[in-house]
Amino acid sequence: MSRALLLREQAISFVKQEFEKGLQQNLNLIPVSGPLVVLDGTGINDDLNSIERPVKFPIKSLDDQKAVVVHSLAKWKRIRLKELELEVGEGIITDMKALRPDEDYSPIHSIYVDQWDWEKVIKPEDRKLEYLKSTVKSIYKSIKETEQIVEAKYPTIKAVLPQEITFISSEELLQKYPTFSPKERENAITKEFGAVFIYGIGGELSNGEFHDARAADYDDWSTENEAGYKGLNGDILVWNPVLEQAFELSSMGIRVDKSALLKQLELRGLSDRKSLFFHTMLLEDQLTESIGGGIGQSRLVMFMLKLRHIGEVQASIWDCKTRESLKKEGIELL
Repeated sequence: MSRALLLREQAISFVKQEFEKGLQQNLNLIPVSGPLVVLDGTGINDDLNSIERPVKFPIKSLDDQKAVVVHSLAKWKRIRLKELELEVGEGIITDMKALRPDEDYSPIHSIYVDQWDWEKVIKPEDRKLEYLKSTVKSIYKSIKETEQIVEAKYPTIKAVLPQEITFISSEELLQKYPTFSPKERENAITKEFGAVFIYGIGGELSNGEFHDARAADYDDWSTENEAGYKGLNGDILVWNPVLEQAFELSSMGIRVDKSALLKQLELRGLSDRKSLFFHTMLLEDQLTESIGGGIGQSRLVMFMLKLRHIGEVQASIWDCKTRESLKKEGIELL
């Protein structure tokens, strides 16, 4: 078994190296170092759905000021773009490690999160759905290229992705499947097309509900796009033939400008956050316009190697009952 685990570890590294290399080229990204922790109370940490608790601890040398382990680097990256003085069309990518202790365990969820966090400078006039779609196509190209490389190295693992990714708004998806739940809609559309980008996630739909929650202060989910729907963000989903379900690989979007930030904070009842460090920088025009997102490393590897559980591609914490149950199914966790 140890030899099989070693071979799997080598395959994991291979997939990660190949994908990151292709993504850097296709999006013009420069690798940078990223933090594991940021200071609490600055508004820099990703609030995800605004209900998850970050890991928090005091720092002795900073008069017991508290730090938090990152959820992701959605807002930190915009500050880094400014500090590096990057030009339009240039971007950064970092190897992000995070902890999300409120995550519910499942074959695709762990409290440990690893992803490629990327961010790119854009012009104000790039705040359009077509620019978002163009960027999604570049990312999907990297995913497709990696899948072909993996099949060439491991011939028993067959490429399954369609040639093109399909685009649909969350409102159009609701109209297509009005009696389905959001997850059921995702499964139906992704099974039909194989790879889908659902855009406009975070705002209220015509039925008064949300396709999914989004924090108010990074992605722009409230601006009306040229297709007549709200939202300049979204998720890349692929059909996973092993799990037989829609499989999210990336959440991304054009970031909030001043007007979107103020509007979304008000909609979420969070206007008091305007005084936080990150928010003040944005409102005082100190940050560049940008597009960015995160691409799950373990998720991507799991999909590429056609594995059944995220614990097969990352070392995390699992309860004994889960370990024993998976072992009986022939699933060996790292």
